[in-house]
Amino acid sequence: MSDLLIVDDTPNNLRLLMDLMVDQGYDVRTATNGKMALRSAQASIPDLILLDINMPNMDGYEVCQQLKANPKTQLVPVIFLSALSEVLDKVKAFEVGGIDYVTKPFQVEEVLVRVKTQLTLCQMKRQLEQTIEVQSTELDRAQLQLIQSEKMASLGNMVAGVAHELNNPIGFLSGSVRNAQTYIKDLFGHIDLYEELCPDSPKAIQEDAEDIDLDFLREDIPKLLDSMNGAMVRMRNISTSLRVFSRADTDEKTSADLHESLDSTLLILKYRLKANDNRPDIDIVRDYGELSPVQCFPGQLNQVFMNILANAIDMFDEVAQSAALDGLKPQPQAITIQTRTLTEQSAIEILIRDNGKGMSEAVRSRIFDRLYTTKGVGKGTGLGLAISQQIVVEAHDGEITVSSELGQGSEFCIRLPSIGEISR
Repeated sequence: MSDLLIVDDTPNNLRLLMDLMVDQGYDVRTATNGKMALRSAQASIPDLILLDINMPNMDGYEVCQQLKANPKTQLVPVIFLSALSEVLDKVKAFEVGGIDYVTKPFQVEEVLVRVKTQLTLCQMKRQLEQTIEVQSTELDRAQLQLIQSEKMASLGNMVAGVAHELNNPIGFLSGSVRNAQTYIKDLFGHIDLYEELCPDSPKAIQEDAEDIDLDFLREDIPKLLDSMNGAMVRMRNISTSLRVFSRADTDEKTSADLHESLDSTLLILKYRLKANDNRPDIDIVRDYGELSPVQCFPGQLNQVFMNILANAIDMFDEVAQSAALDGLKPQPQAITIQTRTLTEQSAIEILIRDNGKGMSEAVRSRIFDRLYTTKGVGKGTGLGLAISQQIVVEAHDGEITVSSELGQGSEFCIRLPSIGEISR
């Protein structure tokens, strides 16, 4: 139901127009002067105003100008109704913001058609604006995801390339270590056989054995080779973790080990967790529980974990740098990752908590806003957490929240729907 405001200082005109519009089903308010009209319009914004020009103290032109100068009422369409029929009068009406002009005495059918037409145009304009806003929001989301997807794809390709390049030398070294173990065993066996068959070896050989400490070599070389073999296993595990992090998502969700995803993300960030000039190592506390299966896009969730963990590290670096400038001793810094299954809610929960500086209410309320960042110029895009929210909520039907207090650290909570019982 459209709300009309009719402004005229002539009671008969007001009564006629009000009866006419009420009969058409409109809600109608009236005002007999300019000040009353402005107060009424500001108190409750009408859908359309029918405005007389010749009124005492404040004419219709001035009323319209003030309406258009006020952000609350500037978009309200104004149709002038006046006995003034000169061209200059009509031109001035349009110049001050009117959208139509009806000359008195008016024809009832003409007024009704003009009112209906303007209300229809306003409704179509609002619908168009809403459509544009929705499409603009969708476009922003698509661009947001595209930017981060391209960024993560580039990182993933680089990591996958590194993992691939590591495989060949790892395989070569692993095989070589195994061969060396066999060769050394055969060589020592040969020496043992020689010493057994020739117990009285020449003095020069006995002296050389003492110089090279042959007994120590017999004991230490196998240990050295075992250590090298252990290093190869660790490098192979690193290569596997890199491939886990860089895996590409398919069009369909798949079941994934989220602990594996978390660990692979931590591995990528390991170099940033190490001590630097301003702070000690950042401790990582893993409190992993048993998780029920989750259907997800693992690569996208890796983005979420990466964004949250990287932000925590950035915060620790900022705090440590500030403390160093103030001559203060850096405090112990830690990130705790806790996972658990919420059986009653048929969900799994991932908590990522830091013991950093925390956030104010103002920051916390905007932390997921697009382009919002607390970092300095050139240090943050304000996209990471907005994309994280989009991935968790829209792509996984989950939820992501943050709780924080100044000086008490921050905790991000990610909940994802599970698809079954805990696998044992």
